[in-house]
Amino acid sequence: MKILMVLTSHAQLGDTGEKTGFWLEEFAAPYYVFVDAGAEVTLASPKGGQPPLDPKSDTDDAHTPATRRFRDDPLAQQALANTEALDTVDAEGFDALFYPGGHGPLWDLAEDQRSIALIHGFYRANRPIGAVCHAPAVFKNTVDKEGEPLVKGKRVTGFSNSEEEGVGLTDVVPFLVEDMLKERGGDYAKGDDWAEFVLTDGLLVTGQNPASSEAAAKALLGTLSNVQK
Repeated sequence: MKILMVLTSHAQLGDTGEKTGFWLEEFAAPYYVFVDAGAEVTLASPKGGQPPLDPKSDTDDAHTPATRRFRDDPLAQQALANTEALDTVDAEGFDALFYPGGHGPLWDLAEDQRSIALIHGFYRANRPIGAVCHAPAVFKNTVDKEGEPLVKGKRVTGFSNSEEEGVGLTDVVPFLVEDMLKERGGDYAKGDDWAEFVLTDGLLVTGQNPASSEAAAKALLGTLSNVQK
């Protein structure tokens, strides 16, 4: 079982002068779900190398068992520091695709043609795709074989408008994940703010927020198991 995880390379939080990137829990929890299930995990990003970490996700109050495990895992740290550049990644040979969130994907992965092509390749080859929190932004410009938005008519979730308002970034982000998914025809649903909430519809697995990271990864494995039967 081989799983490709794609992280953001975008480090600037709009015009605020603050840093952003990927959210540590949203990488670490799925990473260990996959590794503990025996998967071979490959990490990639648009620019390759070390993806930027949102510093707010590395504070004491943001740490979880998965992030602490990562901090004690030099092999995982080395893998993260050496992500493959997206333009060198071939979808062939991978069984599933997963996108950790953080605000970074709103700026780069939502528009990245290589990421879009990867999603199209996985979807059309009947391989599951997962995304958590802000990472469902990657579906913004994806379409099905008929040219319709990939999320159209599908049950999906992602970081909610109320959660974005809660972190005070509604007017900073280039678009709101909830609004975008609805505009693209997605059947958007959400749970309580900051509580675990995951939806699976066909090949697409989406999680609402950091608390949904582990469950989203497990749901992706479940979808993969069903596809391979």
